[in-house]
Amino acid sequence: MEFGLINAALLAFFFFLRFCFSEKAPNYSFMHQATTAPDTSYYDYIIIGGGTAGCPLAATLSQNYSVLLLERGGSPYGNPNITNLSEFGSALSDLSPTSPSQRFISEDGVINARARVLGGASCLNAGFYSRAGTKYVNRVGWDGKLVNESYIWVENKVAFQPPVKQWQSAVRDGLVESGVVPYNGFTYDHINGTKVGGTIFDANGSRHTAADLLEYANPSGIIVLLHASVQKILFNTKGVARRVARGVVFRDALGKKHKAYLKRGEMNEVIVSSGALGSPQMLMLSGVGPSAQLKAHNITVVLDQPNVGQGMSDNPMNAIFVPSPVPVEVSLIQVVGITHFGSYIEAASGENFAGRETLSDYGMFSPKIGQLSTVPPKQRTPEALEKAINAMSELDDSAFRGGFIIEKIMGPISTGHLELRTRNPNDNPSVTFNYFKQPEDLQRCVNGLKVIENIIESKSFSKFRYDTISIPALLNLTASAPVNLLPRHDNVSVSLEQFCKDTVMTIWHYHGGCQVGRVVDQDYKVIGIGKLRVIDGSTFSYSPGTNPQATVMMLGRYMGVRILNERLAKEKSH
Repeated sequence: MEFGLINAALLAFFFFLRFCFSEKAPNYSFMHQATTAPDTSYYDYIIIGGGTAGCPLAATLSQNYSVLLLERGGSPYGNPNITNLSEFGSALSDLSPTSPSQRFISEDGVINARARVLGGASCLNAGFYSRAGTKYVNRVGWDGKLVNESYIWVENKVAFQPPVKQWQSAVRDGLVESGVVPYNGFTYDHINGTKVGGTIFDANGSRHTAADLLEYANPSGIIVLLHASVQKILFNTKGVARRVARGVVFRDALGKKHKAYLKRGEMNEVIVSSGALGSPQMLMLSGVGPSAQLKAHNITVVLDQPNVGQGMSDNPMNAIFVPSPVPVEVSLIQVVGITHFGSYIEAASGENFAGRETLSDYGMFSPKIGQLSTVPPKQRTPEALEKAINAMSELDDSAFRGGFIIEKIMGPISTGHLELRTRNPNDNPSVTFNYFKQPEDLQRCVNGLKVIENIIESKSFSKFRYDTISIPALLNLTASAPVNLLPRHDNVSVSLEQFCKDTVMTIWHYHGGCQVGRVVDQDYKVIGIGKLRVIDGSTFSYSPGTNPQATVMMLGRYMGVRILNERLAKEKSH
């Protein structure tokens, strides 16, 4: 195989997948467009954000109380770009104003995305489902029994065992051969060693998302409004000892304003579940945040809270592309190696299809979603990408064979911050993650890449690699594809440290901004504000497990049950 042809595979790989399954929308009688909302309404709970945490939280609270769930995006149902495994990446590459994915570029220069759809990031991701570890649960002070019950509640609707075929099996066996032991088989649990994790794609290739958890909702206790963009939280500030949330202002798709208020009741609350970017942004737009920053945007300060927007982290991802001499199956993340040194090893693969027209140009590492490409990020115009994709028609089928073995680091330790750019809640804030600022993070990346090198050279993986291509050649092959806006370096394979820095990408696991102990307390109540909580990944200091979506969904259910139990106990005592 010509080396130039291998390089072209970086353009072509993961332009794949054409299963043709779709899922019918559930009959949610409580789901409406925000344009149908009254000018003023009243509820026991108002939840801002119908994402990975917001949906299970709303479904749980609706069992006993009235809930308004406000989602700025639309429905995931009926959209094959979300529902079908065959279209993975299509939504991420859609840059239209109505896309379920809103692209942003961090100040670090890494291209990223945030969800804008009911179900949140569970509608956009690669589907891997894995719980947080026992140590994580204990460290954050959650009740282990309720955590397990909440995971099971989620899993009964959205989690499945994936089919593990030859290429993923080779990665699995290569991990074990490389010393990432023991092999723990299929499990949702986070255990050191190698395992097969769960997936939210069923056997037909249909995605199941956090929006499906609304099937648990009490239809008479919940209203879900789509395309409802919350402008700010309203507070009682006069004649009270401390500020108290009392409602929200939101706009519908036509720009009309609506107000929703909390009903009278000591324990009624506004709950922000807008994600790691959206939740700190919403607090700031409502006057809760660093006073100097709020004043700079002419926002009335309700509470000077300098920790809002701090502690932003994104788990850096680095990948090595391995061209294969034989066809490989289509797979997203299925196997993971949980190392003792804090790096997680995962893999994804694609295959060449008989008909060139069946190739999708929306893979996990597609340039259209801001990942690998021979087209530099600043030059990725639709015309340039179309030209590059058309060039693939000249390639041999062998250019479309191969897979990526990736590593991401635990944590991470390196953190950054988020700031407002405008007062428009639909605009992206400015966010800096400071990838590899802490030496320990960089060392974890290097150690993870060494494990990947061992997998590639293992006997178990030998069928899927060319003996004539050295590890340094594979590193340079991958590094030759611009993946971010960071400065380029030549021959980065000489230094794994430089490879980590030059080829850093996101795996969309960013978190922080409203962390427990800094912005919210152990009950996720905003410190210094009454009747206001934040419940989502913005409260995390570390990303849980190898992939956070299972834990974010669990947290929505977990806190919903806790809120119900505490409230019912108090009402009984009276």
